[in-house]
Amino acid sequence: MRKNSQSKPIGIFDSGIGGLTVLKEVRKVLPNEDLIYFGDTARVPYGIKSVETIQKYAIQDANFLLQKDVKLIVVACNTVSSNAMDLLKAKYKNIPFVDVLIPNALYASQITNNLKIGVIGTPATIGSGSYRKVLKRFNPKIKVFSKMTPLLVPLAEEGFFKGEITRLVLKNYLSELINKNIDTLILGCTHYPLFEKEISKICGKKISIVNSALQTARTVKHILEDNGIENPKESTGDIKLYLSDIPANFSKIVYKFLKLDLKNRIEKVDIDKY
Repeated sequence: MRKNSQSKPIGIFDSGIGGLTVLKEVRKVLPNEDLIYFGDTARVPYGIKSVETIQKYAIQDANFLLQKDVKLIVVACNTVSSNAMDLLKAKYKNIPFVDVLIPNALYASQITNNLKIGVIGTPATIGSGSYRKVLKRFNPKIKVFSKMTPLLVPLAEEGFFKGEITRLVLKNYLSELINKNIDTLILGCTHYPLFEKEISKICGKKISIVNSALQTARTVKHILEDNGIENPKESTGDIKLYLSDIPANFSKIVYKFLKLDLKNRIEKVDIDKY
């Protein structure tokens, strides 16, 4: 079974384009793996929706990737990771899932010095209290300061990764956490690494930024190795992108941070069928 799984692709899904930050890092650490990405761009953002709706969408997204015969599913969405992971793992017991929450929280707990950690995320992620619970589990002495940052996903989806408007929004959100004397900041949404340079400028060198995409990619690599399902081929893996809606500027945004021309590999999907 393991050998049969080696050549299968890795599936990745997110509410929109944010999960492409995870795809980018997975590509770096596992260049020979075939990757299938689904972005639910027609229904983005997930972070302002009810838990029931988030769970419904998560199941549909997973069903779509399973139809593509993937060997592992990366839930590249903090909102789903915070509100639907137990449901997904209970429903699909024969395939490994990797969420973005645990790798983030674990790494943050390991690098903090003053045990004061800030978390920014969507209303659903922050409202779930998931990061606080997991961080406290790793170290009960950690103090967690959370901030809902609902404007960042729409800015990312529109390609506003920098500029005056973006900086003003980020400064408004981050000032409260900086004043709490945090030494570590978790980017609790896969869209947020798109703002990492701007966030780093605002936070300064004394605050370490935890990039969810990077930590998740490392976890994917470890799970493939532990299960003996790495793809043994030496050639570069293929990438296929599926979206529930194709925004007019999507190809340009993809090229901007993946540096790959994938416009001929983008296909629209009716996700409601799943």
